Amino acid sequence: MTAYDVESGDQVHPGRPVTVDRYTAGARLNHWVTAICLVLLALSGLALFTPSLYFLTGLFGGGQWTRTVHPWIGVVLFVSFFGLFVRFWKANLWKAEDGTWMARMRDVLGGHEENLPEIGKYNAGQKVVFWAMSLLIIVLIVSGFAIWDQYFAQYTTIDQKRWAVLIHAMAAVTIICVWIVHVYAAIWVRGTISAMTKGRVTGGWAWRHHRKWLRELVSGKK
Repeated sequence: MTAYDVESGDQVHPGRPVTVDRYTAGARLNHWVTAICLVLLALSGLALFTPSLYFLTGLFGGGQWTRTVHPWIGVVLFVSFFGLFVRFWKANLWKAEDGTWMARMRDVLGGHEENLPEIGKYNAGQKVVFWAMSLLIIVLIVSGFAIWDQYFAQYTTIDQKRWAVLIHAMAAVTIICVWIVHVYAAIWVRGTISAMTKGRVTGGWAWRHHRKWLRELVSGKK
């Protein structure tokens, strides 16, 4: 039986060094479209959030254009992230070793990975980011529709719009923080960014950081 976190396209290539296909070209494209949308939404959203950041509207052609394109970028983000969700949700299911990994966070931060349990394709931190992103993007798209008066004004009351604006702003600030953690972790764990740009990691990297996934990939079963 194929392991839950071995995905189509994952493959080991013998050689010096051994290399492991971790992400397909489609998955990488999907990821970077999502990442670009998040950055654009953060910049345009912050420009609309406070007058002190209004100068950011210059990146989008002015205030009116910023207000116009912001929700449409949000729609693209939702569709793009849905593609990532379909690809990766099974590999991000919580497992027993994830609780142990979280409990040994001091070893994680200290680089003592010999004290950690063997991990599948994603560690507990990556899974938390994945599910946080999933929840926050749903909150953002729903609250965004509630305040998108050009198309949905008649479906919500003034009070509902006020609550939607507050919830939308809080979710936006939270997802920006989650995104910063995600980027920092990718930079901190050497080889992670290369995996998402080239789609391939070394066997040593996979053995060190995601040994359970590598074992399952080689054996073809749990």
